[in-house]
Amino acid sequence: MNTTTAAVLVPLLPLAAAAAILLTGRRAPGFVRPLAVLPTLAAAALAVFVAARQGGEEPIAAATRLAPTGNDRLPIELALHLDGFAVLVAVLVTVVASCVQVYSTGYLRNDARYPSYAALVSLFTAAMLLVVYTDDLVVLLVGWEVMGICSYFLVGHYWETSAARAASLKAFLVTKLGDVPFLIGILALASEAGTFRISGIVARLGSPLSPADLDHPTLIALLLLAGVAGKSAQVPLHTWLPGAMAGPTPVSALIHAATMVAAGVYFVARLLPVFAASAAALVVLAAVAALTMLGSALAALAQDDVKRVLAYSTIGQLGFMTGALAVADREAAVFHLITHGAFKALLFLAAGVLIATAGTGSLAVMSRMRGLKQRAPDAYWTMTVGLLALAAIPPFSGFFSKEAVLGAAEHAALDPAHGIPAAAGWTVLVAGLATALLTAAYAARLWLVAFHDPVGARTEPVPPHEPAGPAMTSVLWLLAVPALLLGVAYRVLPDWFDGGDLAPTLTTSVLATCAALIGGVVAYAGWRRAYESDGPIDPGPPLLGPLHRHAAAGFHLDAAYAAAFVRPTRAAARLVRFLDRAVVDTYVRGAAGTPGLLGTLTRRAQTGNVQTYLSALVAGALVLAVAAVLVAAGE
Repeated sequence: MNTTTAAVLVPLLPLAAAAAILLTGRRAPGFVRPLAVLPTLAAAALAVFVAARQGGEEPIAAATRLAPTGNDRLPIELALHLDGFAVLVAVLVTVVASCVQVYSTGYLRNDARYPSYAALVSLFTAAMLLVVYTDDLVVLLVGWEVMGICSYFLVGHYWETSAARAASLKAFLVTKLGDVPFLIGILALASEAGTFRISGIVARLGSPLSPADLDHPTLIALLLLAGVAGKSAQVPLHTWLPGAMAGPTPVSALIHAATMVAAGVYFVARLLPVFAASAAALVVLAAVAALTMLGSALAALAQDDVKRVLAYSTIGQLGFMTGALAVADREAAVFHLITHGAFKALLFLAAGVLIATAGTGSLAVMSRMRGLKQRAPDAYWTMTVGLLALAAIPPFSGFFSKEAVLGAAEHAALDPAHGIPAAAGWTVLVAGLATALLTAAYAARLWLVAFHDPVGARTEPVPPHEPAGPAMTSVLWLLAVPALLLGVAYRVLPDWFDGGDLAPTLTTSVLATCAALIGGVVAYAGWRRAYESDGPIDPGPPLLGPLHRHAAAGFHLDAAYAAAFVRPTRAAARLVRFLDRAVVDTYVRGAAGTPGLLGTLTRRAQTGNVQTYLSALVAGALVLAVAAVLVAAGE
């Protein structure tokens, strides 16, 4: 099997699995689990095969025309572009999707809608793989939108609850809000570049550090950034992601680790020359990244629900990735995307076991339970690994990839390359260091509050629960390995990427590690003080002070949107309804009623009495005669 054929099969296998499950799931439920797991595992094996064959060498390309567009220069093509970035991200997607499918066989073993769930997860995986491998912007847009509709159904899996229904609708609408300018940006880019092929656009614009010859680079970059902000949950279109926790926990792991939110970062990495063509666009991207990092870290420190803490954590880590892209370093961005995919999938799946054991996702409730880590040892140890990676503590994977981002920001700030604003570097660097402190603080808070009881103050027993099966726990330990060790790949990844240096730099390594240690120590001190003062065990409120209430509410951004957009839209809708009923409907009813009235009068004249008709005829004749006499007399 050649590399191109194997690459074509990677997205086709989960797509075929989705179709087979949808067609046979109800009639043959016993085949659903094999159809969900085996094709995804096969796709993962083929993705590894493709990555090994590509081996960081020259990109492999293949294309066939799908449809004309009326312009011979702009055909839509089913095109593959297999470079080091694409093949490694595809491995991440398929491995995480396989882990999610295996985990789901235990997590949703008693769910009546498991067949539709498994089919949608397979379709979701296929759509993301299409985005990763394709070289055509229109085909990429197809995968982009299919992921959007899959997320709508998967987040709303528990549609019996109002929270799930609202969350799925919000996720769909917010991401679509970004997709409208995104589509316009794609069309404008293709029109100016003369092709839908991503490799063709990049080849025309040159390297990421060279100015491009687009007529409107800033406008195009900002239009595309709107779609990226929606998909990758960046300020101000990030509000859908915390609410998406209403879906099943494995769905959260898939969305946060390897699909959907990663798609936006990957898209910018593929088209980085377009963004690097505009210094203004890079500054905007840096500002968005900084606001996203800091705001989400503060919000995570104030959340009570475990999954919402992790959701805001994802938003912040995506901010690191976009920060790397803002200083034109796609290698650091994709490196962090890969390591984050491993430890964030681990954290969400471990959180699923923890929540099932505790019977709740509330940290406040967990803080009163004694012996939780003994009742869920697999979740405890694997979450420890994942949280250390999240906090970027060496030698865990998150340390190396986050240091690659901060090192790129430091280089851009102190020695910016041509076209890279120093302001972007300083913005990302300062925000990144502050976020490193906050990240360690909320990671330590989650770990301490959920699992630890230094003075035996916890009194509530852990409720009875069905223990997690081997399908769930084995996945946790499998993901713990890359969460721990994947960071050392910084030595070999440059051979797969653009050849840049991903090694940690001394200055940022020391500063960020010290910041992380300070954050952890401060969270620990606040937690111990809370125990000793017989107060609330959660150290979040005293650490944030008056900011806590605002951070817990996501800084009231949803309320601001409601005031700025939702309420005016509803008021306008009420006005339109009134005008429709009071004006338009009145006119329509009048126009319909007048012929009816005339018909009624005519019907009443048709009595069927001959004498009446003759009387009317004679009366009419007399009227006509009188009229004729009067006319004649007048002459």
